Amino acid sequence: MQEILNGFSVALTMQNLSYCFLGCLWGTMVGVLPGIGPLAGTAILIPLTFKLEPTGAIIMLAAIYYGSQYGGTITTILMGVPGEASSAITMIDGHQMAKQGRGGLALTGAALGSFIGGTFATICLMLFAKPAVKLALKLGPPEYFSLMIVGLSMATGLAGKSMLKAIIMTIFGASLALIGLDPVVGTPRLTFDIVDLLMGVDLLPVVMGLFGMSEVLLSLDDTARPMI
Repeated sequence: MQEILNGFSVALTMQNLSYCFLGCLWGTMVGVLPGIGPLAGTAILIPLTFKLEPTGAIIMLAAIYYGSQYGGTITTILMGVPGEASSAITMIDGHQMAKQGRGGLALTGAALGSFIGGTFATICLMLFAKPAVKLALKLGPPEYFSLMIVGLSMATGLAGKSMLKAIIMTIFGASLALIGLDPVVGTPRLTFDIVDLLMGVDLLPVVMGLFGMSEVLLSLDDTARPMI
């Protein structure tokens, strides 16, 4: 507890709070741009922290990352184009609320949910980081395989009413994940001698293509439909 209180005494100074505010502001402005995401947004804004002390620089980088994530939520809810992969689920309900004129309520709910969830996760990390690391070191291939099976089964079971469609999309997603270099042997898988596929298929372009392009096509269909 003494170390936690010491950390709060450093983080809650006016200077570090100013770094946090500026980082969130700049990160949100960059995160609004679709396709950049929190990692690329943080990398772009790293030069802003070159002149800062280490503690202030880390606080600003963390704030930039957090702000970039919320910036991706703005485009997800208002435009139906996920700014990052983790915002894809937010689009399902958030964009529908925006179409009904409740975009501000959806953005507020996303911000509050993100703040509460992030705070709870940070507290859990402080309390259970050490035993979680010990447990993670004991996990082997059977445990990782079991976790992946559970994850795929949950994704299939929660996908919707049609179990056949859910299974097909799960297999399709797993097939996309196989593209690239094998992490164990290092041999190419499903690359078809295309160099650009050696690094695999990134999740963000896939999500933006699936959700963003479908929204564009639906908008074009509504525009081209004659008025009665």
